[in-house]
Amino acid sequence: MSNYPDFSLHGYQVNQQLGYNHQGGRFTYKATNFSTQQPVVIKQFRFVTDGSDWSSYKAIEREIGVLRSLNHPGIPRYLDSFNSGDGVCLVQEYKDAQSLSIPRSFDRDEIKSIAISILEILVYLQERIPPVIHRDIKPENILVDEQLHVYLVDFGLARVGGNDLAMSSMVAGTVGFMPPEQLLDRPLTEASDLYSLGATLICLLTGTKSNNLGSLVNNSFHINFKPLVPKLNFRMIEWLEKMVDPNLDHRFDNAKATLEALKPLYVTRVPEVELSQSSLEFEASQLGEKLSQTITVDNSIPETVLEGSWEVAPHQNDPPHTPDHHAWISFDPRDFSNNSIQCQIWVDTSKLIANQFYKRQVILHANSSLEKHPITIEVKTASLPIEIIKLPYVSLILLLFTSLAGAAIGATAASIAGAAAATLIGVAVGTGLFAVLFATLGVVIGTVVGIGAVVAALTVAVIGVGGWVGAGALAAIGLWLWLGFGCGWALAVFRDDRGEESNLVENLTNRGFSEVFAVWFSLLTAGFGISLGISLVVGLLNPYAISALAGTGLPLAAMTVYPPLKRNRLIAKYRASQEHLIKP
Repeated sequence: MSNYPDFSLHGYQVNQQLGYNHQGGRFTYKATNFSTQQPVVIKQFRFVTDGSDWSSYKAIEREIGVLRSLNHPGIPRYLDSFNSGDGVCLVQEYKDAQSLSIPRSFDRDEIKSIAISILEILVYLQERIPPVIHRDIKPENILVDEQLHVYLVDFGLARVGGNDLAMSSMVAGTVGFMPPEQLLDRPLTEASDLYSLGATLICLLTGTKSNNLGSLVNNSFHINFKPLVPKLNFRMIEWLEKMVDPNLDHRFDNAKATLEALKPLYVTRVPEVELSQSSLEFEASQLGEKLSQTITVDNSIPETVLEGSWEVAPHQNDPPHTPDHHAWISFDPRDFSNNSIQCQIWVDTSKLIANQFYKRQVILHANSSLEKHPITIEVKTASLPIEIIKLPYVSLILLLFTSLAGAAIGATAASIAGAAAATLIGVAVGTGLFAVLFATLGVVIGTVVGIGAVVAALTVAVIGVGGWVGAGALAAIGLWLWLGFGCGWALAVFRDDRGEESNLVENLTNRGFSEVFAVWFSLLTAGFGISLGISLVVGLLNPYAISALAGTGLPLAAMTVYPPLKRNRLIAKYRASQEHLIKP
């Protein structure tokens, strides 16, 4: 025997119970109309049920009154009403559709379609005279069938025109869906239903159940849903935020304005990541060097904002790291919200082994359709400075010898030749010989050697070996004699690593020495040769000679041993930290 109520006297056979609310004394059934054999929905309010109250009875009476005047395909039609003896029954058109409170999978374009359908129903209700305010829009009261036809049901709390309701019925809705003005018993407007519809759409977009929506509502009645929809078009977010604004004056005026604002929006439009490079190559020239390269990230999709965050993909040889910190790869900025931005990727090779090849992958997480964008990073670390940068010893010995010879010859000539003859010869050949010297050894070294010969002659004159006038001329003769056997050798030997002719400074810089080091080393070598040449003439124990030898020889010796000492120090420092370095 069936436990369903018997409505056969009224022409209906109950087949199924669809729902019930014991507290309000309301029951909903699916039944068959004997006359038409069509399925119908019967909503019954029972007077004698525990928990039933007068407000529930008034609700079904109000719904009957409202539905009788409505005719819209999105509102199940009113068919009949009758007194069942133990209650009042409302008969409506049956729709084979489920409520939105039942979990289903809708994509965002389908949710937009549902929103448009409900707004079209609200436009119909609000354009009636007097307008109808539903006041209880929520997922449970919206039905959607398999063809995405949408129906709005349950008009038990509806208000027609200026009719007011008691506070007890106003707060009967679900927390989170009622606008603040309804909760606070303030006048309602056509924008009041928009808040409830917006809250319903937020539930659909975020997958939030109706009874959990309250957890998203703060003390100011703002619904904090934005973090839950990172890929939603920001204009769609603005539209939703305007719908559920707690301030009634900040919402859309009515359903028609809301619908017009929604139709042109792209719900599923998301940013698109465009990277200037798909891979980056770094090559260090020094140990411990910090390198950086710039990569440009663009988004060309209108009405979207690209949000991204960089992270280094895990690698078995890297120390454990978090998305915010990596041992030797960093980003500036790491996080961004921009449609065109230049990001710097830094590599700290001080944490890596020398002369090795590293390959890693960094990932750009973005709110685009493709969430992860990998970029390959290849790093070649600098070689360990094990090989000494060799000095051009042959060229240096030649420079030392020619400087020594020129000074010795100049000093000897100043001590033995006659002043008059030396002056005539010097004037005749001095200019041409200096030009050859400059072309052979370079202006800097040529000048030093030439001046060295003059200084040698003047030095001999000063210490009493010759006269002041003859000394300058005899210096020129010394240069001529020296160039006769020195310059030819210099021209052949002074070549760089590529076999091209160059002066000594260029030779040193081509080998990897700094220009400052090359200039000073060449000058000191020539100076030491000049000092030694003079000393051979005047005597090694001469105090002037000793001072000259010390002033040039000691700095030259220091600069000679500096490169290998520096190399040894770098190697020692590297080996001390090698056990803590990261493997390729």
